[in-house]
Amino acid sequence: MNLFEKIFNYQIMSRLDEAGSFALTSQERTWLKMMLEHAASADAFTPDTRNKLNQLLHTEASTEIRAIIMEKAKSKERQVYHPLLRALRRILMVNQGIRITYRIKHGGVKANQSGFPYKLEYNMVKREWYLLWYSTRGRSLMSTKLHNIVDVEGIELSLERVAELKGFLQQLLETRKQQAIIQVVPQYNEELSRILYAFSCFEKSVSYDETAAQYRIHVSYLADESEFLLSKIRFLGLRVRVSEGEHLKARMRESASRALNRYGIPASESSS
Repeated sequence: MNLFEKIFNYQIMSRLDEAGSFALTSQERTWLKMMLEHAASADAFTPDTRNKLNQLLHTEASTEIRAIIMEKAKSKERQVYHPLLRALRRILMVNQGIRITYRIKHGGVKANQSGFPYKLEYNMVKREWYLLWYSTRGRSLMSTKLHNIVDVEGIELSLERVAELKGFLQQLLETRKQQAIIQVVPQYNEELSRILYAFSCFEKSVSYDETAAQYRIHVSYLADESEFLLSKIRFLGLRVRVSEGEHLKARMRESASRALNRYGIPASESSS
């Protein structure tokens, strides 16, 4: 077995991340090789990147499973990959501004809006990509679905202007950030990697209390992400509890009370 076939240890994964390394299992390499054969890969990668990946994976076993899989009929689902992702990533990498035309919620189009892109985000609940950007004309932080972007192009900015906009955006986002501490119940410490994976899309750090044998996950999130964070906490069930974060605590008490009332159990009885 390859040395890196099975790594589920948080400390090792943290060290690899700090070193800029990434461990792939043989199944993941085989899956990537199969995905590179999909037509959408031509849009997802530049020709050079796609060729390099194919060369690196040419010795991997090829698994063709599409012919033997039957999929039930379901509602149409948007693809996770969006054609604008590559262009926007390149604009972000070279610190360009943007000129953007996009559809608005209640109909109509806003054309040729100037701004500065901050980052791309993927909403796991809505299964949508969003561009987070600062509108220099409206002087506001915008979150626009890639699905609603009609056209976008990069525009050159001076180094001084880029530094100014980045500093302003960082300050603006810091004022919107909220903090929470989520404790891992000690009997579930062995599942730490799985628990951390549930919070993988949030900024976080982990501390360990040797006296109590307890891990604490310090999570930073934006105010409008609180419900998504709560969905992750509920998914983990008895494994975790919110120790700091009054809004999250209140929402967990509220949802727990509603669940108990649905079955005719007053919340006061459950605590006795």
